[in-house]
Amino acid sequence: MRYTRDNAMAALILAFFACMWFGWAQERPPSSWRRPLLIGAIASVILVVLGARASWQLRSSSSVFSASEASRRYGIVVRVETVIAAVGSTAIFSSGRSEYLAPWICLVVGVHMWPIAAVLRSPSFLVLGGVLTVVAVSAVVVSGHTDVAASAITGAGAGSALACFSGVNAALARWSRG
Repeated sequence: MRYTRDNAMAALILAFFACMWFGWAQERPPSSWRRPLLIGAIASVILVVLGARASWQLRSSSSVFSASEASRRYGIVVRVETVIAAVGSTAIFSSGRSEYLAPWICLVVGVHMWPIAAVLRSPSFLVLGGVLTVVAVSAVVVSGHTDVAASAITGAGAGSALACFSGVNAALARWSRG
């Protein structure tokens, strides 16, 4: 990303959502996953704190969102994502296939990262979007052949990806601040 403040905010936001995904992963995971999921959630909380601290310290510095066009485009992407997620979730729930809610949400979030990459001027979000999309599709396939819930697979994969990308953004924010 172009601005250190944006790296700090990305670290904060991605870590927050990583923690949420690690929570969603608690639906019927294999017992061997419990400790890694807990560690991932704790690491995500630590990254939230680090990202919040850095964001606060950089609150007066430049951001891609200093330009009103970037804020407008970001808002459009998030509104479209929210509507698509809600419509798809309603259809999935109405069909009685609620086990596919987590992969659906992960797929929508993954795809939404692609236009967000352009808004943030950060190609890494293209990669993150691809990873989340693969996690969503893989969760459906793997859960169909195992006793592991699709939400556990999705949550573990999405949480891990978001925590890793959060950590990279936290490190970049820290590195560029000196």
